[in-house]
Amino acid sequence: MTRHDPLDPAVEQRLRSSFALQGLMNHLGAEIAEIAAGQVILRLPFRPEVTQHHGYFHAGATSAVADTAGGFAAYTLFADESSVLTVEFKLNLLNPGQGDYLEAVGRVVKPGRTLTVCQLDVWGVSADRRVHVATGVQTLIRAKPHGQGAAAAS
Repeated sequence: MTRHDPLDPAVEQRLRSSFALQGLMNHLGAEIAEIAAGQVILRLPFRPEVTQHHGYFHAGATSAVADTAGGFAAYTLFADESSVLTVEFKLNLLNPGQGDYLEAVGRVVKPGRTLTVCQLDVWGVSADRRVHVATGVQTLIRAKPHGQGAAAAS
């Protein structure tokens, strides 16, 4: 699926408001770089708190921004009264995460009424380099908003 249409400003505001509630993204220092229908790009600036013992971005931080980018990409296509939860994801780490920041791209491959599949790609970006750090696939479920039944509780 290729979608890169601009979003209705109300949908974009809904996503930005939801992202602001993401405690982990706030803790890591991640930010939204771009939002379009079916695609979201996040940036995670380099800082010592998100590294592992060799000084590379930690795989946990890499995975977290990849998962979140995909979740929000799916959320761009969901109705206002919906919520999104990750069902599963697989991420292959291709190169050590290094650079000024990580760029996580979540892109909807197959939207669905219940399940949506996204492609995840993470890049290490610096002034003179862009290296593919990770790639993966993710399945998400469209759920009721938080607090409305069993689907929201899982």
